[in-house]
Amino acid sequence: MDRAFLERILQEVAGGEKSPAEAAEVLKDLPYRDMGFANVDKHRALRCGAAEVVFGQGKTPEQAALIMEELAATNANVLCTRASAEMYEAVKRRLKEARYEQTARLILLRRDFALRAGAGVAVVSAGAADMPVAEEAAFTAEFYGSAALRVYDVGVAGLHRLLDRVPQIRAASAIVVVAGMEGALASVVGGLVDKPVIAVPTSVGYGASLGGLAALFAMLNSCSLGVSVMNIDNGFGAGYLAALIDSLSAAPAERA
Repeated sequence: MDRAFLERILQEVAGGEKSPAEAAEVLKDLPYRDMGFANVDKHRALRCGAAEVVFGQGKTPEQAALIMEELAATNANVLCTRASAEMYEAVKRRLKEARYEQTARLILLRRDFALRAGAGVAVVSAGAADMPVAEEAAFTAEFYGSAALRVYDVGVAGLHRLLDRVPQIRAASAIVVVAGMEGALASVVGGLVDKPVIAVPTSVGYGASLGGLAALFAMLNSCSLGVSVMNIDNGFGAGYLAALIDSLSAAPAERA
């Protein structure tokens, strides 16, 4: 349940449009709803500022659709990550406004959406093979209100590609760096900027990359200051954190 929904219910009670009993009926599923196969957290938007996100992996299309529908009843915006095209078809039958970003594997329902004014975030990726994780980060940041600058395929094998874009990258509030293989790009970017760098190792690479562990260890051992590290392939977590940093850098009136 987001704040706007709760405030509307309270205003209806204050204005006599709803009785306290009617309001209690609407709010009875707080703080969570037991759906049998999932306990949907209905209170998270009030508690944490953002509604529960559906992790599609491991769920059936119908389960993902039912959870999104439940969340959409009291939240204007709902997100499902690691979603398949089959999940999207199931969601679309229930929520016509939902759309699917195939590369990022995200289902997005955005009914009250605007990008905040401000610096936004930059999403920088090493190679084209890292794009699914980079797009997950970029679309997530946008979902939470931050403009996302995409700077892709600028890995250290051709450093001039990155250097050409440094002024734009420096202008962002936070920078997500997505890289597989040896994961060196995060350290390079961290040494060029004065903003928080959120490094995301990907599972892209040949055998010795160990499914992203090589990049993860390299990023954890970065000598650049201001570099934090997400889990392997966790573009969603990086995009959310970048958007949160961006929101904190906005004017107080915009954060209210």
